[in-house]
Amino acid sequence: MIKLTFCLIRRPEFTRETFQDYWFNVHAPLVASVKDALRIRRYVQMHSLPVEVSADTRAARGGPEGYDGVAELWWDSFEDMAVTGSDPAAREAGRLLLEDEKRFIDLAKSPLWWGKERVIIG
Repeated sequence: MIKLTFCLIRRPEFTRETFQDYWFNVHAPLVASVKDALRIRRYVQMHSLPVEVSADTRAARGGPEGYDGVAELWWDSFEDMAVTGSDPAAREAGRLLLEDEKRFIDLAKSPLWWGKERVIIG
């Protein structure tokens, strides 16, 4: 399995609550509707809690500000995911997702990367 991790920062016109509501109630169903075209095996949203919940831990470690959420998406392999590049339905699905992401995510401040999980516990 290959995994895409996407750390999300909201656009400035959204509060954390309105961002997370849109992400869960509008964007998530859109992702679910195109999962087969894009061959997505799993999609998980991790919504951040209010900033004050993490403030002491972040300050003790000297860490940066957190994210509004983290999206995790899994595919069987890079090869399986790459097959979608030649599929018009998959290209359209990707376009729809990006168009929607631009509505609520500050893409320039939201890093993403590909990785492979290495489970240590569990």
